[in-house]
Amino acid sequence: MLTKRIIPCLDVRDGRVVKGVRFADLTDVASPAKLAAYYSEAGADELVFYDITASAEGRRLFTEALKETASQVFIPLTVGGGVSELADFDRLLKSGADKVSVNTGAIANPSLISRAADRYGSQCVVLSADVKRVGGAYHVFAKGGRIDTGLDAIDWLIQGERAGAGEVVVNSMDTDGVKGGFDLPLLKRVCEALSIPVVASGGAGSAADFVRLFREIPQADAGLAASIFHFGTVSIPALKREMQACGIPVRTEA
Repeated sequence: MLTKRIIPCLDVRDGRVVKGVRFADLTDVASPAKLAAYYSEAGADELVFYDITASAEGRRLFTEALKETASQVFIPLTVGGGVSELADFDRLLKSGADKVSVNTGAIANPSLISRAADRYGSQCVVLSADVKRVGGAYHVFAKGGRIDTGLDAIDWLIQGERAGAGEVVVNSMDTDGVKGGFDLPLLKRVCEALSIPVVASGGAGSAADFVRLFREIPQADAGLAASIFHFGTVSIPALKREMQACGIPVRTEA
């Protein structure tokens, strides 16, 4: 079995890392470069850097904060926020990103996924989806979780895989920041529908939540979290030790 990845998420607004609950009530945390260096040294497998207001504000991602962050890490870095055209992929990859995450831009222009995959390779294209229950269905939301697109989340992710996305990040808006555990029903449906790597995001509150994720959904490739790492609730070395003790394969330092 492949090792499971642990990925801290840096939600960046105005050059600072922030964190909220269900995409609201944002609290300042730290500088992205400082946190990135800490997580890189602590044994994180990858990092995600999201400029969370770029799409809603109709602007491009701030590359200066990205360049400073990228200079501090030697693990894969996924970057997203305001990505709406191929030129954005080029700019972010040249600024230090290893992979580019697209969300609202792909909803507005689905061909962006296939064009980016053709030019840069599927391994560079990450489709991120902000998902929330609406009635009895899962809908995709755009503009940082502000707009209900009406798209069925499972159908949309299948479409993204077929277009060439190499990985998906599933952000559960229902569990985001609540610390009650990952959205397992949603993630099970996604993992059953896709064959590409699935990163679970939203809801982790303890090491046990990661253990439960990978035990109940062994197809999940990675767990992503923010506040429990940012505020010291769980350390990455301690999390990996607990996962190992529970028989879940993780990468450890030599």
